[in-house]
Parts: sequence; C-alpha cells; structure tokens
Amino acid sequence: MRSRLRSNAGQAFPIYIVMVAGLLFLAFAFFAVGKASATRNGAQGAADAAALAAAQEARDEIGPAFLGSLLLPGGLNDFFGNHYISGAPCAQAQRLAASNNADVVGGCGWQSHFQRDEVTIRVETRNTVGDTVLPGTESRHATATATAVIEFRCSWKAPETPSEDSEPPSGDDEAEDGKPESPGPFTFRCDGRDRFEIDPLHPAPWEELGEALFAVHLTDD
Repeated sequence: MRSRLRSNAGQAFPIYIVMVAGLLFLAFAFFAVGKASATRNGAQGAADAAALAAAQEARDEIGPAFLGSLLLPGGLNDFFGNHYISGAPCAQAQRLAASNNADVVGGCGWQSHFQRDEVTIRVETRNTVGDTVLPGTESRHATATATAVIEFRCSWKAPETPSEDSEPPSGDDEAEDGKPESPGPFTFRCDGRDRFEIDPLHPAPWEELGEALFAVHLTDD
C-alpha cells in the first residue's frame, strides 16, 4: 500500500514541475507584454507632444503673413488659400520627440485645407522593449503616430470700402507723411462669442492674437 502511494507521488511530481514552469513562463510573458505596452505608450506620448509642438510653432510662424494679409483687399481669402508652412515646425517636433526619448521618422506630413491645417507626426522610440522571454524584443522599437490641427475658429467682417459714387478723400484723410490712412480695423467673432477688432498697422502681440484666432489640438482622424 505504501509503495503504491510512493509511486503515485513520484508520478505526480513531474506534472507539478511542468505546471510551475508553465505558470512562470506565462508570468514572464505577461511581463513582456507589459513592457511592450509601456514602450508603446511612451511612443504615443512622444508623438502627441511632437505633433502639438509642430502645430503651435506653425501658428506662431504665420503671424506676419496673416497680419500682412489684412492690408490687402481680399487678403484673408488669399492667405487661407495659399499660406506657407516652413521647416521650423518640424524641427520643433523633433526637439519635443527627443525630449521624450524618441525621434521623428519620415518628416512632417502637412495637409492644408481652407481655414485648417493638419500635421501628422510619426515617431520611433530610442529605447527598445528589452530582453524578455519573447524572442526579438531586445531590438524592437515602438512607433506611434499623432495628428494635430491648426484651425481658424473665427468669422470676420472686413472694413467697409467707399463706393464708386462716394466723394474722393480730402487731404484731411491722409496721414501726416502724405500716405493714405490705413485700412480700418477688421472685426472678428470667435467661437460665436468673443468679438474683437484688429488694426492691421497697430495689432496686439501675435502671441495673444494667435491663440484667440487659431485653435491647436490633437485629432483622432
């Protein structure tokens, strides 16, 4: 009887070893998945920060062109149809990605629409997932993509121009240096609530105007 019990115990012991080994492998596999997920989340955070940085830099950069367009008849429509984004926003995106231990790959993808610009940034982490029980993770980098938009959120009313039947301006309507007076102020209403005016020749600082006129945010599109 005792020999039979010893025999059963001896047969069960290898099964216990296999079960423990299997559980340990699953634990290490879950740990590897957790490390991969953390690396992926770090990549997404870097991509979000880089895309927002590029959009904010672009908003700062377009200030002179936007204000200059107010001096021309129909200038705002031309600005929204043709304004130009330089390479500075992409450089800013790389700086933000680097501060999050990642790099921008493939450059910055710009798409321009009327009153809306989008920049898509793809990043790759500098660190890898690391050594795990899963093969290949020691050289696996995480990648992520984010898109930010610069969106004009206002309507505007241009200064009234004199009609052809109106009397020509007198000498009193000219500035002291002999040049015509500047165009009257543009009236902007943003988000259907805020209303303010911009004098093309005496505008407020662009840092203040840019935030009021253009929204910058991430998008899930």
